[in-house]
Amino acid sequence: MNLVRKSLFILACAGIVLAGVYTSGCNGSGKLMLDYTQPAFEKLSEYNLFIGKMADLVPNEGLLPYDLNTPLFSDYAEKARFVYVPKDAGHAGYDSETGLVDLPVGSVLIKNFFYPVDARDPSKGRRIVETRMLVHRESGWDADTYVWNADQTEAVKEIAGSQFPVSFVNKDGKKFDINYAVPNKNQCGGCHESAGKITPIGPKLGNLNKDYHYADGLKNQLAKWVSVGILKELPKAGEINTYAVWDKPETGSLDARARAWLDINCAHCHNPKGPAKNSGLDLRIVQQNPTSWGVKKAPVAAGAGAGNKEFDIDPGNPDNSILLYRLASTESEVMMPELGRSVVHTESVDLIRQWITAMKPVTAVQ
Repeated sequence: MNLVRKSLFILACAGIVLAGVYTSGCNGSGKLMLDYTQPAFEKLSEYNLFIGKMADLVPNEGLLPYDLNTPLFSDYAEKARFVYVPKDAGHAGYDSETGLVDLPVGSVLIKNFFYPVDARDPSKGRRIVETRMLVHRESGWDADTYVWNADQTEAVKEIAGSQFPVSFVNKDGKKFDINYAVPNKNQCGGCHESAGKITPIGPKLGNLNKDYHYADGLKNQLAKWVSVGILKELPKAGEINTYAVWDKPETGSLDARARAWLDINCAHCHNPKGPAKNSGLDLRIVQQNPTSWGVKKAPVAAGAGAGNKEFDIDPGNPDNSILLYRLASTESEVMMPELGRSVVHTESVDLIRQWITAMKPVTAVQ
């Protein structure tokens, strides 16, 4: 910890007001220590994000939990998400096309990655592996990652990235042994880059538009964000493109669920301003032109990534579709997404296969 932050932390733990930040104690008993003007802490506990035992992830006052209809796949890790917006920062806006919430300077997005020991029996506990923070500074969004220790008592800032084994049993009783990868700082930028700048991925109005069980009861998340002042108001009725839950047919059609999954897992790169724009694919859910999201579209470049398939998506023929081929691979030169996973997300591959199979054949684009 640098001298300025160390002094701030010591004074704050003594209950002293400094630079508008106050806390009555440390180790989860004081107020939040989130100051976007200062460098990141070396230890996660120094932020006072959580009350009581840190691994319980009980949010301190000022942190609001949230969830997504369809989340990003990360080697089957579960996630506990929180958002922080300073009370004097003003209201968040949003992109009228994509619905991405534009949080004001000073805001922080916090995502905790964890695995249940056995998803069939919550009493066996869980292992938190990392906490990622996106901090909106004056210069733009900045990413920091913290890796948790084996005792689940602390997480330490990690810049270079790391790998370690993780074992867990899913809700179907299948045991997984994976080599979990924590991204380095540059890799964080690789996924979160848009038009050369770091930007959040998940918090879009349509993906946030769901009920959440808050401590004070069940409430729609967007309505909650308005009530606490994060959003000033919501779009008019019908203007929110609510995302389906990818694995729940009752929430939307096969097409709606497939498009929602591709939007959150692929569109942060495959969009007109993303790192993969040269591919010609636009996998955003707002894109309505089938050719733009790959239907009967020949690949820009051949090679291992194309797998000798003719089209990005060949309607009715998933086995001739590059998109499915890459989602079903774990080879480094083939797999997509290329970061954030080491295993195949079998369930989503099944979804995309069904989606392509159900498409009506069309003529190839000339």
